[in-house]
Amino acid sequence: MNKQSNTYTIFYAIIMVVIVAAVLAVVAAWLKPIQQVNIDTEKKSAILGSVSLYNAEEASNDPAGKDAYVDKAYKEFIVDAFLVNSKGERVGDATAAFTVLGELKVAYAAEASKRELPVFISKDKAGKVNYIFPVYGKGLWGPVWGYIALGGDLNTISGVVLDHKGETPGLGAEITAPEFEGQYIGKKIFNNEEFVGVVVTKGAGSSEGNDHAVDAITGGTITCRGVQNMVVGCMSDYVPFIKKTQLK
Repeated sequence: MNKQSNTYTIFYAIIMVVIVAAVLAVVAAWLKPIQQVNIDTEKKSAILGSVSLYNAEEASNDPAGKDAYVDKAYKEFIVDAFLVNSKGERVGDATAAFTVLGELKVAYAAEASKRELPVFISKDKAGKVNYIFPVYGKGLWGPVWGYIALGGDLNTISGVVLDHKGETPGLGAEITAPEFEGQYIGKKIFNNEEFVGVVVTKGAGSSEGNDHAVDAITGGTITCRGVQNMVVGCMSDYVPFIKKTQLK
């Protein structure tokens, strides 16, 4: 074949594309299990972090590695996990609950009466029980999500972990800062027996004395509004389950 011909050039290009595609497919298949472990570790550490049962320094220094540290802590402290439907009934097991974590956008996009959402229950070494609820919403530039932990009374927030895909650094991205997340601790989602959630109010100190509000981040109004809508909207889906559990 004439190496100077167009036919040779096209044939050569096709062969190279096929080879590169095959190599990339093999590499992707090889990396997929590793990537999945990393994804699972991130989710487990966030769940544990919402109830202060994850220590990043300890995880980094663990001789067995971060993945093993998180997996061990998760198995030790997360004592139950399941899905609940719109009636507050338990409809799925721990495997289903963890699987839905990767599909929260889809789960919350479903018709309200057909939603099946995850619940995780933790118990620390002192025997303290917390209920952990994954939430999902929309910020300024993309999705925001997190975990809201309620104490044994299923009313008082005991911890919050928030995250985002692309909020503005120094502004909306500050929802992940301990100073913002920490405001939620001790807040209540019910006013007597009425669900009200926790809103975000503008102005430093504006939420002082309000059991159902936290201060917004200066310059992050739209992101904070997204977090508010997420917390109030998503937690309202869990109200039937919460009330059923409170009555037990």
